[in-house]
Amino acid sequence: MSTGTAPRTRPDVAQPRLGPLGWLRWTWRQLTSMRTALFLLLLLAIGAVPGSTFPQRSIDPARTAQWIADHPTAGPVLDRLGFFEVYASPWFAAIYLLLFVSLIGCVLPRTRILWHQVRSAPPRAPRRLERLAAHRMLEVEGDPEQVREALRGVLRRRRYRVHAHDGQTLSAEKGYLRETGNLVFHVALIGILVGVAWGHLLGWKGDVILPVGKTFANTLSRYDTFSPGPWVDVNDLAPFTIGLDRLDVEFETQTQGAGQFGAPRDFEASTTFTPPDGPAEQRSIRVNHPLETGDGTVFLLGNGYAPTITVRDAEGTVVYSDATPFLPQDDTYTSVGAVKVPGASPQQLGFAGFFLPTGVIDDERGPHSVFPDLLDPQLALTAFEGELFPSGRPQSVYSLDTEAMTAVPGADGADQLRILLRPGETYELPGGRGSITFDGVERFAGLSVRTDPGKSLTLVAALLSLAGLVASLVVRRRRVFVRVGPGERPGRTVVSVGGLAKDDDEGMPDELDGLLTALEGTR
Repeated sequence: MSTGTAPRTRPDVAQPRLGPLGWLRWTWRQLTSMRTALFLLLLLAIGAVPGSTFPQRSIDPARTAQWIADHPTAGPVLDRLGFFEVYASPWFAAIYLLLFVSLIGCVLPRTRILWHQVRSAPPRAPRRLERLAAHRMLEVEGDPEQVREALRGVLRRRRYRVHAHDGQTLSAEKGYLRETGNLVFHVALIGILVGVAWGHLLGWKGDVILPVGKTFANTLSRYDTFSPGPWVDVNDLAPFTIGLDRLDVEFETQTQGAGQFGAPRDFEASTTFTPPDGPAEQRSIRVNHPLETGDGTVFLLGNGYAPTITVRDAEGTVVYSDATPFLPQDDTYTSVGAVKVPGASPQQLGFAGFFLPTGVIDDERGPHSVFPDLLDPQLALTAFEGELFPSGRPQSVYSLDTEAMTAVPGADGADQLRILLRPGETYELPGGRGSITFDGVERFAGLSVRTDPGKSLTLVAALLSLAGLVASLVVRRRRVFVRVGPGERPGRTVVSVGGLAKDDDEGMPDELDGLLTALEGTR
């Protein structure tokens, strides 16, 4: 009599254990499963979050160094974990490579299965078609052979692949584009990974601030920031040059419409482009209309003002004279910047403050601009003296590190010297420190030169993945089975049609109705 308990494993029978080869097979099956691929894809997306949250050293080393200095506890820990070089970190590369291998492991067996399915004939019709999910029966005029051939033609016109296993049945199926789309989607994901990796390894990006009237040469030393790929030879850049002849900026001057006054309307940089092996050409760069150089694409990312500032020492010798870019902070181009004079004596001088295209200074907001164009340009600065570059840390050209500096006191006994200049004005610094002159204003263009050899592959793969995904979601995989036999009266044929779908398909009965309607139309 059974007790209902499960049989126990005999202790004297050794249970099979996986050897090294068995463990490798098990690991490979787990890695190449669809569940693992989806998990790795999610993990890759999560791993990319720190790359957009924390400053990246390859993009802005000064901001990264400042973030770490401002967070002395968390900064060094996150730096060791690679949060400031996410896309070059070992853990991100590991996720990337595992996802790549997992997708390949998913694609190869699916390709083999699809190939065998396409080459093989549809299965035989079941004995009892009425048991299928969708079934229809109809008696029509004609002998069975003629009706079967008519049904064969109707099915082929509906893009079914038809096979006759015997003289009374037909087996038809369609919808292999569904599996093909699914396969194309996964292959395209691999293409996207390859394209991104190719662009990362062989691509580079450089940014430069170029004032009007200046020329930029495509060499490493001329870039303000430069981020090369691991396989990029920075000494082998194409020797093209770009001269900024004019920068045309148009702002909205009409007051109709809330928030429209002062809005930018058009930016166009007129340049002289000299390719490595050709004559100079007049080319323009506009937003969304970059300049193709053959070794990179030049984008117009921004613009602003570069006041021309001259600093002289007590003897009148020029120790600094240049168009100094100030970075816009709002829609009215209230701009911040810094003037660093390492050649000043007896101590280095630094000036930090605002450039105001249409300047206003009030007690509530302080110095600010009320319109982005040059209607009343003003330069509001404070002065410091001391060591400009303490500890040799990188710093932004738009900010002044005052850790090892002290504020220059005002001549009237104020704790801090405040300077307000308009074009053509000079301010004598107290204590024999020299003078500072606001000579004029030039515009500058923010140019970004980018080379991504994998962008074409990535674009094509992305479009293919979208097409494959749409096909896998829209196309229905269907099988139709037909059996014909003699009717009750001579010259009549009974047609029995059954349909199956791979997934839930509410349209299968309508498909059978349409098939029989088309059959009657041929009689």
